[in-house]
Amino acid sequence: MSVGPIEFLALKFPGNEFKGDILPALADLVKTDTIRIVDLLFVQKYATDEIRVFEMSELGKDDYEAFDLVVSHISGLIGHEDAQMIANALESNSSAALMLFENVWASKFVEAVGKSKGEVIMSERIPQVMVDEMVATAAA
Repeated sequence: MSVGPIEFLALKFPGNEFKGDILPALADLVKTDTIRIVDLLFVQKYATDEIRVFEMSELGKDDYEAFDLVVSHISGLIGHEDAQMIANALESNSSAALMLFENVWASKFVEAVGKSKGEVIMSERIPQVMVDEMVATAAA
């Protein structure tokens, strides 16, 4: 079985409450086999700048059950050092969700490229800000 490209995503939220507002969209991506969540960690930075890194298993029952619907297996690939790096960049009294996900949609394509003796020589995600700028420039 081929594994599609794996990406790291850090999402920052003001305040220190994970409300789960993004869960329906995330669940849809998982349900449609667009992505597969490989790892998930949470970070909180309090007003005192104290940092807390915690895993899904440390969530309250309701939050755990909500995330459990979209995460089938936690790999432990995101290290606490990675979480600490993100936490250090957060403003006080804010939170972050750190996620590794596989682009499942790309697995068949990766297989086809391999079977044809092809090789990926470059792959780079273009930040949304740059895409917006390119679109605005092209429209002008």
